[in-house]
Amino acid sequence: MKNHDNRTRSFVYMLSAWLFWITVWQYASMLMGQRLLLVSPFAVGGTLLEQITQLSFWETILYSMHRILAGFFLATFLGVALATLSARYQALRILLHPLNAVITATPVVSFIMLALVWMSSRSLSMFISFLMVFPVLYTSALTGIQSVDVKLMEMAHVFRIPKWRRVIYIYLPDILPHLISAWSVSMGLSFKSGVAAEVLGQASGTIGDRLYRARLYLDTAELFAWTVVIIAVSVSVERLMMVTLNAIQRRLERAIRV
Repeated sequence: MKNHDNRTRSFVYMLSAWLFWITVWQYASMLMGQRLLLVSPFAVGGTLLEQITQLSFWETILYSMHRILAGFFLATFLGVALATLSARYQALRILLHPLNAVITATPVVSFIMLALVWMSSRSLSMFISFLMVFPVLYTSALTGIQSVDVKLMEMAHVFRIPKWRRVIYIYLPDILPHLISAWSVSMGLSFKSGVAAEVLGQASGTIGDRLYRARLYLDTAELFAWTVVIIAVSVSVERLMMVTLNAIQRRLERAIRV
């Protein structure tokens, strides 16, 4: 009962905070009196409602999500795979360190401009999404693997515990918390960098293309509306992923206790 009350209170506080900033936005728009510079939240909401009824709106969202998430999951797969190898082979870990440092320090716009020379704009968001989140996922996975108790691994080797059991009962409990934290940070980064690539690459049929056209035609309401869509999609996918991963983690913890 107490936990339920705490969750309800947290929800009310969060909702109040959102309503506060929307009110501030509305008053700022009214004081400025320039729809071209700062459109009201009601105008943005009206534009969103108008867009939602169009099939092209949903096709655009699905197309961008497909590309961006493909890059994200590819980065997850390669990040975990290379982290596993790097934990075992020091030479590979040393070899990948400068690459990670360069990717982390280089502005995303530089990678976008360079990538446009090598590939079509339609594949750009997937590549940039992959590139931006790979160092985060690789580093987190490597940290998780290196934190595994060496004594537990030695004991598993002595008792000849199958490798798949070692992965589930020894590696995953240490690695999963690091990956969950990395996924939470990386999802937003993935969408931001992916949409930025679509804007600069002017890939037709994407969210970035719709943003670019809204800016080109000075349609501030549509520009804000698509920004809201990006935030909503990114947060929704992140929350869905976090709920799934936390459920897996709780189930794994129960299985280990048993």
